[in-house]
Amino acid sequence: MGMASPCRRVTLATKITLFRILLIPVFIGTAVYYADSVSIGQPNENLRWSTVGIFGLAALSDAVDGFIARHYNQRSRIGAILDPLADKLLLLSAIFTLTFTSWPQRFPLWFPLLVVFRDLAAIGGAFLIQHFSGQCTIRPHWTGKVATFTQIAAVLWIMLDLRTPPILIPALIAGAFTAISGFIYLAEGIRQIQHPPTA
Repeated sequence: MGMASPCRRVTLATKITLFRILLIPVFIGTAVYYADSVSIGQPNENLRWSTVGIFGLAALSDAVDGFIARHYNQRSRIGAILDPLADKLLLLSAIFTLTFTSWPQRFPLWFPLLVVFRDLAAIGGAFLIQHFSGQCTIRPHWTGKVATFTQIAAVLWIMLDLRTPPILIPALIAGAFTAISGFIYLAEGIRQIQHPPTA
């Protein structure tokens, strides 16, 4: 009987999250194959729309697993780890693929560097806070949510091949909120190190 409980922890919400993670290499594959078709001068629009569809399916699965976890009490420790990890891996995969492959429009090089630097700084900061203060409290800020939304919008801007305004404008907006949210989280981290919680 003791062996059954771990299996129950893999809830439907977690299975959907795992499905989203498995979609990431499929998304990268179709995106790269489309870029290859562009580079030889024979763009395969079916591949482009497949890439858009896979990205949309992954985004939809994020909303579905969140709904299930909240409304059917399927929150779990592994789900709390995997869900944001899946979101971040999908978004970073899209940003890097749309920067370094031959899509008709591409992100400027500074954009993925900014996003990765902000994420690495957040992870490193969390470890430092945990080390110095013994407890890291992550408080989501609205600028972080807007940064994620604008990053997704910029990804879709490229995949849907929208031209007005040029991709530089959505990238600048997403980059601005990414940087601002990074500074806000940095300030919060410094505050937690300087004023650790009392026992």
